[in-house]
Amino acid sequence: MSYAELVCQSAFSFQQGASQPGELVARAQALGYPALALTDEASLAGVVRAWQAAREGGLKLIVGSRLRVQNGPQLVLLVPDRAAYSGLSGLITRARRRSAKGDYRLLADDLPQARECLAIWLPEDGEPAAAGEGLRAVFGERLWIGHRARCDGRDGERLAAREALARQLDRPLLACGEVLYHARGRRALHDVLSSLRLGRPLQDCGLALEANGERHLRSLESLRRLYPPALLAETLRVAEHCRFRLEELRYTYPQELVPAGETPASWLRRLSLEGAARRWPQGIPAAQRQQIEHELQLITAMGWEAFFLTVEDIVRWARARGILCQGRGSAANSTVCYALGITEVDPARAHLLFERFLSRERAEAPDIDVDFEHQRREEVIQYVYAKYGRERAALAATVIHYRPKLALRDVGRALAIEPDLVEAVSRRLSWWDRPETLPERMRAAGLDPQDPRLARWLRLARELLDFPRHLSQHVGGFIIADRAVSDLVPVENAAMPERSIIQWDKDDLEALGLLKVDILALGMLSAIRRTLELVSRWQGRPMGLADIPADCPATFAMIRRAETLGVFQIESRAQQAMLPRLQPECFYDLVIQVAIVRPGPIQGGMVHPYLRARQNPQSAVVPPGLESALQRTLGVPIFQEQVMQIAVLAAGFSAGEADQVRRSMAAWKRNGGLEKFRERLLSGMAARGYDPAFGERIYQMVLGFGSYGFPESHAASFALLAWASCWLKCHHPAAFIAALLNSQPMGFYPPSMLVGEARRVGVEVRPVEVQASLVDCSLEPGPGGAPALRLGFNQINGLTAAAAARIEAARLAEGPFRSTTDLLRRAALDRRDLDALARADALHSLAGHRRQARWQALGPGRLEGLLAGSEAREAAVALPAPEEGEEIVADYQSTGLTLRRHPLALLRPRLAQLGVVPCAALATRAARQRTRVAGLVMFRQRPASAKGILFMTLEDESGIVNLIVRPALLEAQRELVVGAQCLAVEGELQRQDGVTHLIAGRFKSLDAELGALPGLSRDFR
Repeated sequence: MSYAELVCQSAFSFQQGASQPGELVARAQALGYPALALTDEASLAGVVRAWQAAREGGLKLIVGSRLRVQNGPQLVLLVPDRAAYSGLSGLITRARRRSAKGDYRLLADDLPQARECLAIWLPEDGEPAAAGEGLRAVFGERLWIGHRARCDGRDGERLAAREALARQLDRPLLACGEVLYHARGRRALHDVLSSLRLGRPLQDCGLALEANGERHLRSLESLRRLYPPALLAETLRVAEHCRFRLEELRYTYPQELVPAGETPASWLRRLSLEGAARRWPQGIPAAQRQQIEHELQLITAMGWEAFFLTVEDIVRWARARGILCQGRGSAANSTVCYALGITEVDPARAHLLFERFLSRERAEAPDIDVDFEHQRREEVIQYVYAKYGRERAALAATVIHYRPKLALRDVGRALAIEPDLVEAVSRRLSWWDRPETLPERMRAAGLDPQDPRLARWLRLARELLDFPRHLSQHVGGFIIADRAVSDLVPVENAAMPERSIIQWDKDDLEALGLLKVDILALGMLSAIRRTLELVSRWQGRPMGLADIPADCPATFAMIRRAETLGVFQIESRAQQAMLPRLQPECFYDLVIQVAIVRPGPIQGGMVHPYLRARQNPQSAVVPPGLESALQRTLGVPIFQEQVMQIAVLAAGFSAGEADQVRRSMAAWKRNGGLEKFRERLLSGMAARGYDPAFGERIYQMVLGFGSYGFPESHAASFALLAWASCWLKCHHPAAFIAALLNSQPMGFYPPSMLVGEARRVGVEVRPVEVQASLVDCSLEPGPGGAPALRLGFNQINGLTAAAAARIEAARLAEGPFRSTTDLLRRAALDRRDLDALARADALHSLAGHRRQARWQALGPGRLEGLLAGSEAREAAVALPAPEEGEEIVADYQSTGLTLRRHPLALLRPRLAQLGVVPCAALATRAARQRTRVAGLVMFRQRPASAKGILFMTLEDESGIVNLIVRPALLEAQRELVVGAQCLAVEGELQRQDGVTHLIAGRFKSLDAELGALPGLSRDFR
């Protein structure tokens, strides 16, 4: 006798199930089950992952969900067909949408929506038959009664009670495990999850926990001992009814964008050709016209016209409102997308491959990403919701998984580990730490990981890693449908108001081949638009992106000097180190620059061969037959498209097959997806006369791309913005830096470094001042007619945006403020806002130095009643001015930057005695010389491709120095390297191609000497 488990919850029943969907499927297959139902509570969030695992192993997966009616019975609904699936998804949506995020409320009146489902009533002990009569009225012959053997000594009595209910309701009884984990060994982790769900320590949960570890998938032999044969056989009959497969899900994009008399295909063609005429006003070139026709034929054959029209509508709406946007990613490979204005990259100019975007062989949905200004993207999102309604539009989910710190804290809370011990271990964890290093971190905190109690904590925390913790909203992946999205997947409320999300993430959607459009946020677009506005106001005439020239020797010279702090993409430490070596001279060089500093080219060994070929073009070797793929990059593949072209040209792959290689590159480490292409690639190249050594080298490069290589289309899209930002910085530095400050948070560099860069290039930067500043940073007439940069109220920590707006409006309307009391009255400030201004030294013109201003801010304030409008007066108190060091620390605490001397300037006399030299002095020192420097920590970066090396940047009053911290030193001085805000370091100076850095040998913290400076460092993977 076999058996199908029909009631099974996974980790996607958050804090209930203690196994991943894939683990449950694998265990069911190993036990010989013919079918398994995944029935997470009020959720279908895990079914796609279970479906993927079941498809690979040949197990029949049944889709379902467990639900509890408010003040009513518990039941499981299973899906026999597509109509029933739609009903269940809609039912879950209704229950979720009437509740706050993470909860649901199901009413008995909702159940008829899912009457096509098969229902299993799960009666609790002593629950009367009346509780099931309402279910029978809804589901009729589609209702079963479930019986679980609990192995608690009362199963015989319980079975008799269930049999009585079955007779009374005239419905069949079946066996169900009500499974919560795949194997008995997960019982301890399930107890921890139950503790977290109940909100109290494990030791206080008592009878609220499961009595034993029997809620796992059992062997068929044990099942036969626990259940009568008829109950086991009934599970197979129910499973036989469930024939629905997730592959059946299809949906269509909205059709209302198509005018009367047109079809989606004809309307897309018209818009594409009209757009092409605008792109090529002298006439559409024959090659581009032919490419548009080819793309339109494929789009129509696949039925995706409405999808392209939907994206075009969103982009057109945004641009009509002055919102900068730019399509990127694989969509930039499409001439249709270029004609429609979705992307600004001309595929012909950038040598892009359309099959990277769409192909018949792949037959998968196109993925279009559009970046919008990060501070205006919400307008676009709300346009989509307003146009299509919350029923037809929803954001994809992002599954938040347990990472080491959170796992340690949650398990520690469940096990009642002392909070100071939990904090001691968590504090020593860095963003790059792998699970296997947790025992080391425990020892570093002075704890013994072998202690039984701590070992249990550690074991359970590691077991919890990568478990889903909750659903959050995706950064911008939208599902937009012609009818209710809930017909496809359940929808629930997001944490943010006026937003709703589906229960699947982007990987789930891609696995099912479902269309989505990514409405993403990009800070640089905000900064570019703000820069153009500032320049337009300053010059007295409008300036747009089209006014930025395509070439500029001065801008390229700035780029070659690596003076790219603050610009887009080529601003990081690694990019700045590459720029003097690559020496960009044209736009395509920027495309390469964007792509080459990535793990794929680095780990594929492509960087040094390319640089050698660039420095000596005669040494470049382009294999015969691969000129069209590799000529432009001197014989070295740098982009994903080139790997695809090599597969086509050298190994005989079709374009669609080559794209499957590309897709496998993204997943090969996870499932060995590239190995199946190796033999085909090597044999195909050998058959066409290529040296086997060359074939193996190409394959190794492909493996490198598995660690993340850029598509050329993506690099071209980003290079356009990189060029625009570089030109604006070169020719309008004050406006550009002001725009960056107004667009925070964004980018690689903190405001203090942006202001320092502005001053380095000769821009006068003026402090926040209540009599002169606006809400945003602005431009003022400066020396010699050049603009000066006035810091805005938006730089003050703790000052509300509303208060800043009232200050600006009051001063512009009625003139300068006469006193702090006048400011308080006219701008309707409260004491907290006034104190924030005083802390930032923004009241200097009204109240004098900081201490005096804070004293006045703490004074009587606004008078009420009969005295309203009068100024409260008190005797003046003269307070001593702060010392310079106090002022500098207060600047950083209130605004994150200072316009006074750099903090390291205060320590320079003492540092000089210790042999510490300014960072700027490194330019005159010989390579390999032992050197000591010091500075504030600006960055810490530890990329996966760096073999454990940590890169740091220190800043002093003269400039910055880049450090290389090797793994041994990082471990030896870990707490100091990771935690200190100001460091002195001794190391060996290295210089290559004009790039200088220091190999760190020993660190010393200077935090105590500088006092309470806030943390400024931005830390990256």
